[in-house]
Amino acid sequence: MKPQFAVSLMCMDLMDIKNQLETLNQRADYYHIDIMDGHFCKNITLSPDFTKACSKVASLPMDAHLMTTNPGDWLEPLAAAGASYLSPHAETINTDAFRTLNRIEQLGCKTGVVLNPATPLDYIRHYIERIDLLTIMTVDVGYSGQPFIPQMLQKIEQAAELKAKKGYTYQIQIDGSCNKDTFQRLNNAGAEIYVVGNTGLFRLDPDLNKAYDRMLADFEQAAKGG
Repeated sequence: MKPQFAVSLMCMDLMDIKNQLETLNQRADYYHIDIMDGHFCKNITLSPDFTKACSKVASLPMDAHLMTTNPGDWLEPLAAAGASYLSPHAETINTDAFRTLNRIEQLGCKTGVVLNPATPLDYIRHYIERIDLLTIMTVDVGYSGQPFIPQMLQKIEQAAELKAKKGYTYQIQIDGSCNKDTFQRLNNAGAEIYVVGNTGLFRLDPDLNKAYDRMLADFEQAAKGG
């Protein structure tokens, strides 16, 4: 299966958003938009207004990653802003998971769920078949540039094995330290979509097209075992 890449917009040059989106429209597969409320994790990043502004230029599906204590407050604003996927953290919807998934579907968006590193796959076993996008965090939430947590490879393998065994259709997305140092292990474990940010893309070259070419070359070399 051809690898897919979701570009983390919190890592882009916010002084050059339009030009970078126009470049990435031709190269990437998805946009990954981190919504943080300063409570679920101690950072504040992007917003529904940012998502709406990007939607005027972006031609790729936008995945809103809800690192928020009360994700239900954000569903309607993000859907109205143009988000294609709404991905709350499993840890925040334990009391109303089915109601939340129903709301996401009613809004016309794809259903996503995100697992923190310490949250087992079994935590979502009762509704995993309803998920379109399963995001597995390989760093703790909140900040870019954190070190990769290798114990997450087993969780990715479990998700891939369960998908194959049960015929589920969710895509397995990895968020956290996706770069040349981890591509091979993630690919071997069963990852399908890679969220790329600073270390995986933007810091590879000042020219975004050249940076993207280098990222693809890094992945190809890693996939070959190089």
